[in-house]
Amino acid sequence: MTDMYVKIHRSSKHFMVAVCDSELIGRHLVNENCEITVHASFYKGEEADEETVMDLLCGATTANIIGKKAIECAVQCGIVDPASVIYFGDVPHALYFTI
Repeated sequence: MTDMYVKIHRSSKHFMVAVCDSELIGRHLVNENCEITVHASFYKGEEADEETVMDLLCGATTANIIGKKAIECAVQCGIVDPASVIYFGDVPHALYFTI
């Protein structure tokens, strides 16, 4: 079993990376402002280690990142500021966009 899943969604202009901690697949998470379901169809691509996740995130034009390990990778590679992370209980989530 892997720690994280990564799935690439491509369009003609964008390279979007969805990353999640593996144990979050299928979970429905709620906070005071919104809710999210960690759908396998969106997040569950290839099993990935930290190095692979960081390489893909650094090349992404957009990213949807959920889970402690996934967010840590995004912070380490410099695409997510910890102050911009929102939480669903103890589960962190962030979005990344290039402009």
